[in-house]
Amino acid sequence: MSRGEIEKLESIWQAPGFLPTMIAVGAAFGAWALLLPVLPVAVLDSGGSATLAGMTTGIFMLATVITQIFTPLMLRVVGYRPVMVVSALLLGVPALGHMISMQPWAVLLFCAIRGIGFGAITVAESALVAELVPARFLGKGTGLLGVFVGVAQMLFLPVGLMIAPQFGYHAVYVVGAVIALIAGVMALRIPALQADPVEPRSTDSATPHTPMWKLVAVPALALATLSMSYGVITSFLPSAMREMDATIGVTLGGIILSVVGVASMIVRYVVGIRSDQRGEPGATMIPAQFAGCVGMVIIVVVMLTGASVWWLLVAAILYGGAFGAVQNESLLSMFHRLPRSQLSNASAVWNIFFDGGTGLGSTVFGVVVAASGYPGAFAAGALVIIIGIGMTVLDRALGRHRVTEHNNMATRLKAVHRRK
Repeated sequence: MSRGEIEKLESIWQAPGFLPTMIAVGAAFGAWALLLPVLPVAVLDSGGSATLAGMTTGIFMLATVITQIFTPLMLRVVGYRPVMVVSALLLGVPALGHMISMQPWAVLLFCAIRGIGFGAITVAESALVAELVPARFLGKGTGLLGVFVGVAQMLFLPVGLMIAPQFGYHAVYVVGAVIALIAGVMALRIPALQADPVEPRSTDSATPHTPMWKLVAVPALALATLSMSYGVITSFLPSAMREMDATIGVTLGGIILSVVGVASMIVRYVVGIRSDQRGEPGATMIPAQFAGCVGMVIIVVVMLTGASVWWLLVAAILYGGAFGAVQNESLLSMFHRLPRSQLSNASAVWNIFFDGGTGLGSTVFGVVVAASGYPGAFAAGALVIIIGIGMTVLDRALGRHRVTEHNNMATRLKAVHRRK
């Protein structure tokens, strides 16, 4: 189906390959979520050290970020379908290797291989949605992507920990591999598409060249400020709540994290639809950043004053909703500003700043926790978001004077509206 025919579709579900893509992504993330909390525990139970248990996630994320850098090139050379199929399989099937050996080299090797799959699929999925759906439905498409990923995580994160005590770790590895196989089979139904080659730099003075970094820097940094704060929430909120209430603090912390996830998923979808209605992303970016900052401040106040933990639910809704909004607004802003040939690069940048920001936040704010306690770390998270707000406000004032409207999403949407 040509691009012109795609733009005439009346529903996002009519887009060829969209539903198989959503199912493949959901299943792939299900395999990832199933194994994520299980492997560190399995390492400890097999006699491994706490350092090795922590390195399972560290080596996974290192392989992820490195792979994300090279995925746009793979999408141009071999296309979306092979990348999606292989990456989906890599997220679960290598876990079978843990049945053979739990020696440190084997544990880290198989985690790194799975990290390669995660890095490739996270970049490919977002760019693929932009390739498959009509431009006027892009916000809804990226929102639905977030829904499928979010639901998969909520469903499968606790499943592995429930299976292991009853049936053993080998059963978890087998289930993860089966789910990944389902993802790979569904990915075979994705249309044979390749990412557009990078356009050569124009020599036409009427079409000025704008460096890519100028177009994506602020949306990427806005995302990074929220993902850094997300890193401190996921890493330290449960333990902070245990200090507040030794009996049920950890349980409440888990509930709060679930609320953050649900709020993020719902608001990301709603913001995507709103962006489609406006025909331009960015309207909710600054309000969302403010909401995220307020959520972090509420957490700090509760920690310092001993106020009711119910306020933490308010904070979780505010922050989670803000994070979901910024996720979609930042991705859509990159797609909106860049030419079609840079879709895969935009997806790579978005994912690198998302994952890198989360990891950086966990590390940096961990140092702050050691130096000044949990309130200081969460206050620092709020401060980082404030810096992001300043950058976004400045970009809103200056950005229109440096964005080149040449074969980007904005130009294509205007063409669609003119045809109507």
